[in-house]
Amino acid sequence: MTASLGIDLGERRIGIALAEDGALSARPLTTLRRGRTPEVDLAALRTLIDAHAITSLVIGLPLETAGQEGSQAAVTRAWADAIAAGLGGSVTIAFQDERLSSHVAEQRLGPMRRGRSGGPPTKHQRDAYRARVDREAAAIILQDALDTRLVPDPTTPTTM
Repeated sequence: MTASLGIDLGERRIGIALAEDGALSARPLTTLRRGRTPEVDLAALRTLIDAHAITSLVIGLPLETAGQEGSQAAVTRAWADAIAAGLGGSVTIAFQDERLSSHVAEQRLGPMRRGRSGGPPTKHQRDAYRARVDREAAAIILQDALDTRLVPDPTTPTTM
């Protein structure tokens, strides 16, 4: 049995998606509030890892528009290193380009709902919407990784 978690790491929240038992599709799972340290985040992740028998993490890597790694990618890699050290090699970690994942997630979800009487959304509505976007972005990141692995290498001959 193999299961993977997709992770959209943000400054305040961590969007989580799940692909279970060789599934070909990812689904949004939950949104975690970021802890003060990666160790706090690891404790929350470990609960999900144990509950779903996770064998791999796919972490969104925030590349710059031109494709280079910038300061945010360095922060993400440092966080992933701390998580990997805490997991002790029991779970594999891979990175997936996450450019535009939040934008695509917002398009999928549609606009944020208005507040009462058509006014601006409340803080609770904004926070709930952002959490949904983070979960959906994590699903997009994980789905991209699944799709990439499913596409056969065109240079490898196939036999029938």
